[in-house]
Amino acid sequence: METTENKLGTAPVGKLLFSLALPAIAAQVINALYNIVDRIYIGRLPGSEGSLALAGLGIAYPLILIISAFASLVGMGGAPRASIKMGQKDHDGAERILGNSFVMLLILSAVLTAFFLALKTPLLSLFGATEDILPIADEYFTIYLCGTLFVQLPLGLNPFISAQGFAKTGMLTVAIGALSNIILDPILIFGLDMGVSGAAIATVASQFISAVWVMAFLCSKKSGLRIRRCRLGLQPKVIGPVIALGVSPFIMQATESLVQLALNGGMKSYGGAEANTLVGAMTIMISIMQFLLMPLVGLTQGAQPIISYNYGANRLGRVKRTFRLLFISSMTYSTLMWALCMLFPQLFMLVFTNDAPTVAAGTSGLRIFAAGLLLLGAQYSCQQTLVALGQAKVSLVLALLRKVILLIPLAVVLPMFFGVGGIYVSEPIADVVAALTTTTVFYFIQKKLFRSPGLPAGEKKQAGI
Repeated sequence: METTENKLGTAPVGKLLFSLALPAIAAQVINALYNIVDRIYIGRLPGSEGSLALAGLGIAYPLILIISAFASLVGMGGAPRASIKMGQKDHDGAERILGNSFVMLLILSAVLTAFFLALKTPLLSLFGATEDILPIADEYFTIYLCGTLFVQLPLGLNPFISAQGFAKTGMLTVAIGALSNIILDPILIFGLDMGVSGAAIATVASQFISAVWVMAFLCSKKSGLRIRRCRLGLQPKVIGPVIALGVSPFIMQATESLVQLALNGGMKSYGGAEANTLVGAMTIMISIMQFLLMPLVGLTQGAQPIISYNYGANRLGRVKRTFRLLFISSMTYSTLMWALCMLFPQLFMLVFTNDAPTVAAGTSGLRIFAAGLLLLGAQYSCQQTLVALGQAKVSLVLALLRKVILLIPLAVVLPMFFGVGGIYVSEPIADVVAALTTTTVFYFIQKKLFRSPGLPAGEKKQAGI
């Protein structure tokens, strides 16, 4: 553990960032395969069955995102604070954060399961399920809910593994589950002819395997921060700052579901006879964007323990160097992905389906929908650096800006004037405005945070130190 902490504080920033970021990127990409692999297999069910099933998974997915977001609320709020405590050499304080976070995840799992089981049918209808799609979405989502605990534990606890510098172990957490999902999906969907139910069972079983792995590691001597009985509890002074910092990543993920509600609802309202096709195409376009953004999330996760640890240790020069490298890397990646979407939109669509109408609708729409991807490297690097620095309030506002303040209202208003085209163009408008705003805000805040070689008392209080 001392070796890992020393590396966070002394190893060359470039080598350290990419040694932590590459496994985190791999973990994010692999994690995305959970639902994307389901969609790829389901989309190839024979005839119209595949198209309807794909739309059904698209309707259920926003609710799944909400469930996953609660894991981010705890994990992405707790891990940076634990890293800051580690930088201050407060090991007991870091373990108290881990113990409280574990208990919080158990409570959330029980509450979320009960809530969504009770309201799943009206919620699925609200999120755009038509008469034909509702039974399929309900079938998948009901099975998924039975594994809520197995979703919360690996997603909520894995950041605590990465926060210690064990990036490869964090990658294995999701790699083991995703590989299990890839193997089980064709067996259950096609081999046992279970269709959508098979996809859901494969996902739950895979998440269970990931949960066992992450719990085994955090309870073992290999982990510097361990889940110990004496650290378990739910203390307001410990969990409160965790939730405050976790609200920003929670909103970034949870609002994806509200976005899909607005987008799918718009397609349902303005798509006419092609509504089911347009919902399916939008489902694929959202999947493409989410998959392409995963490496940006991995980059910021790789940078988080370096930034948080060195901020806690008052090594602000290393914080600045890490951010500069993160920003340049993120912008390079987002620019490259933007270019690929503009040049080869049809190839991205064909990964998910061979249905000609769906491919045609998505090919024409993706160039518009992904236009703002060019600047999202700036959005992610700046906003997530503020989370790593413990800046809960500012991170919250910026997290609300892109999806809640901009995208959802645009997706509701613009179709009134431009029809389906208004739905497509709402995404890039929100992305560009949010990226420019976040970068500007970060520029002024970092001047205040880094104005001296130490952390002023007021900033320590704000960071929850």
